[in-house]
Amino acid sequence: MFTLPAPAKINWLLFVLGKRDDGYHEIRSLMQCVDLADQLDFEASDTLSLEANCSIPTSENAVWKAALLLKEHAGTEKGARITLRKNVPMEAGLGGGSSDAASALMGLNRLWELGLSLKELSLLGAKLGSDVPFFLGARCSLVSGRGEITKPVGLEGSFALLIVKPSFGVPTPRAYRALSRYTRLTKARNNIKLFIRALKDGDLGSLEPLGGNDLETGVLPAYPEISRIKDALKREGSSYVMMSGSGSSVFGVFRDEEAARRASGKMSWWCRICSTICGAGRASGT
Repeated sequence: MFTLPAPAKINWLLFVLGKRDDGYHEIRSLMQCVDLADQLDFEASDTLSLEANCSIPTSENAVWKAALLLKEHAGTEKGARITLRKNVPMEAGLGGGSSDAASALMGLNRLWELGLSLKELSLLGAKLGSDVPFFLGARCSLVSGRGEITKPVGLEGSFALLIVKPSFGVPTPRAYRALSRYTRLTKARNNIKLFIRALKDGDLGSLEPLGGNDLETGVLPAYPEISRIKDALKREGSSYVMMSGSGSSVFGVFRDEEAARRASGKMSWWCRICSTICGAGRASGT
């Protein structure tokens, strides 16, 4: 038996450029993994089974879907006993389900000794969800297309975060349906370039005018409590506050873990102190 983590992610920024012919939206985003993570245990078995500490029906669980897809693709009769321990909240914009699917693909590729390449796993992952290829690659990446095209970004060090989530979630389709504006490609490219430079320089004060999440334009009016969370994080000294993905979670960047810890004591919602993760991709075993 062995265990793999399935880390959550934040969207440092998220620009939506328009709707594509296939019904998806064209995006540009900077995504990074954090050390808040689910855990997946893998054990050899004659049959395929999944145990999970969450209310998602097995047939709808991203881990189960990934296992069935890989089993069919590889044409294997092998089974596995998979145990999923959820720590990442659902419908939070943190990519928990996509990360679980990515870890399932990696874990079963190892358990079943399939020898599939990262490219093969990523192509399979894209069938499960737009964010899955990101979770198979580098810890921090520029993401484009509908989310399946990734380009690693080298960031050294880590940032202290406080992630806060209200009691409700925001379904991703609803967030995109409520979208009220698109960002022009030229602005997105320029802002992302300057944003990454500011992160590398540790210039947190420059992030606010360069960042943004276009999905907030539709989500915040419909869910005013998310705006209250953003305001609370700013009052407690966060230098950059943003809704992650389609929400409902919000993250605030703090100068150090102690500052994030003090802020967490002032929050009346679910919250977790965590740090961003740097380094090579998960597929390399790091």
